[in-house]
Amino acid sequence: MNAVATAVVRRESLWSKAFYKFSRDRTGMISLVFVLFYMLIALGVTLGWLASDWSDVQGGKWEGMSMTYWFGTNMIGQDIFSRAIYSTKTAFEVGLVVALIATAVGAVIGAISGFFSGSWIDEVLLWLMGVLDSIPFYLFVAAIVFAMQESPYAMHVAMISTFWTGSSRLVRGEVIKLRGLEYVEAAHAIGVPELTIIFRHILPNTTHILLVQATITFVAAIKSEVILSFLGLGVKDGMSWGLMIAESSQEVMAGFFNNFLAASVLMFGLVMAFNMFSDALQDALDPRKVS
Repeated sequence: MNAVATAVVRRESLWSKAFYKFSRDRTGMISLVFVLFYMLIALGVTLGWLASDWSDVQGGKWEGMSMTYWFGTNMIGQDIFSRAIYSTKTAFEVGLVVALIATAVGAVIGAISGFFSGSWIDEVLLWLMGVLDSIPFYLFVAAIVFAMQESPYAMHVAMISTFWTGSSRLVRGEVIKLRGLEYVEAAHAIGVPELTIIFRHILPNTTHILLVQATITFVAAIKSEVILSFLGLGVKDGMSWGLMIAESSQEVMAGFFNNFLAASVLMFGLVMAFNMFSDALQDALDPRKVS
């Protein structure tokens, strides 16, 4: 068996053992069920099956909980439960877009930086990561929002521009270890182009790192979206938990907490479930623990 085939077998063995370990992790499986439940809610909203009336004025001002309005109504009579459910879609949209793009960008840049470690390419990329990491996140977002003239995608661009550095540093360290293995040296020896070696033979072996990092970035994106929307720098067209919390700041002063509680409870449930899922996934995919 040649070196490349050996690497493929090892990768398949890692995934099969990780799947077995994760399936026996009770906390991980429970958190996965919760994440899938939230995902189904987001899908239902996207397809128009749920919370399609989130913006309609249906009741009176600050109505209490009832069979008609499960979390009551807000200041202008909108159903708080529908708005909170609709915000689940917003959270998943932002989380998935930012996590997938930021992780992909970080993987590519980190792989190139690690493969050419010690060269001017590596130095330039490390300098770029250092510059982006040194800029205060919310000031950077405000600058991008101003530069993009209130574009609804300014928040996404800002988060992607900063979140990729974490994935990049992890992939860089892993690639530095992988580039000295036999199958990489064998590919060099038979004249395989360097970019082919990076993207075909090395980067696939960092998938376990990228998967865990994507889940971490997903949670970070959701929390950042809530904060940015609360500050007026996030969601512009639609509804999110951050906008609901911002709206509730006036209601809390009047003794009405339903808006705040609905957004906070749903956000806490998703973030907690995804954090637990990420921890279980990291344990299952850790090569040092998979035996």
